[in-house]
Amino acid sequence: MDGKAVAPGAGTVLNALATGTGSAFALDIETTAAVTIRMETGSVEGEIAGEPDADTRLVERCVEMAVDRWGPAAGLDTSVSTSLSVGGTVRTESDVPTAAGLKSSSAAANAAVLATVDALDANDQVDPIEACRLGVEAARDVGVTVTGAFDDASASMLGGVTVTDNTEDELLAREEVHREALIWTPPERAYSADADVDRCALVAPMAELVEELALEGAYGRAMTVNGLAFSAALGFSPDPAVEAMPHVDGVSLSGTGPSVVALGDAHGLDEVEQLWSERPGQTLWTTTRNDGGRFL
Repeated sequence: MDGKAVAPGAGTVLNALATGTGSAFALDIETTAAVTIRMETGSVEGEIAGEPDADTRLVERCVEMAVDRWGPAAGLDTSVSTSLSVGGTVRTESDVPTAAGLKSSSAAANAAVLATVDALDANDQVDPIEACRLGVEAARDVGVTVTGAFDDASASMLGGVTVTDNTEDELLAREEVHREALIWTPPERAYSADADVDRCALVAPMAELVEELALEGAYGRAMTVNGLAFSAALGFSPDPAVEAMPHVDGVSLSGTGPSVVALGDAHGLDEVEQLWSERPGQTLWTTTRNDGGRFL
């Protein structure tokens, strides 16, 4: 049984490390997953295109859990529809750089879950939020996230901008957003699981302000305040964001870094690109996305 799905990466409005409330928006950069399920005893084997030594535990666990959850309802014999006895493969390829703060893990998890659902031919039986929560649970299981990243995962799965309570995996708000986006990613990488949670907790008052702004729909201002606070907490220079501020609607360190994402119009972002292109690393033009994960 074969299935295929895709899910976008995302940028940050509010980092959830300080208070458990987070906010993110989908970006037009994607991860695709292809899943094959074999009706025989075995294990799920993962592969990430172009990264032969990459950690594939997350996408493997997503397939296992999705088979456990939807396999019986899709007609699999329950005696063999457990993660320990159904074999398979999952392969992902992505435009989303890993360990760059652009929600590569959330995109991969969402794509893997949806591709498994597609392989099971259970597309009509799955609620997107339920599928999103399953991917979040898998991420917690394998230890690739501190908060569970329901904010990132929900933005990737649903599209648009979302605000979430990551302690309860609850969606607080979702809106569509239409903006041009510019991403600067320096050469270094940062892993979410390595973030200093105690230090991030010190900026909780600013995170609470960002939450208020986000729930009022002031996403640009919210992400700019977030970027300044969490750049300081996580040890990143605020200079790229400060350079961009006069030209954009909002700019922030994305996730736990190191990427910085700016939203605005083409003229303003062109000014920012000229500034950021003088820095080491890469810049990428894209847009926000209001559709999220989907079957292929």
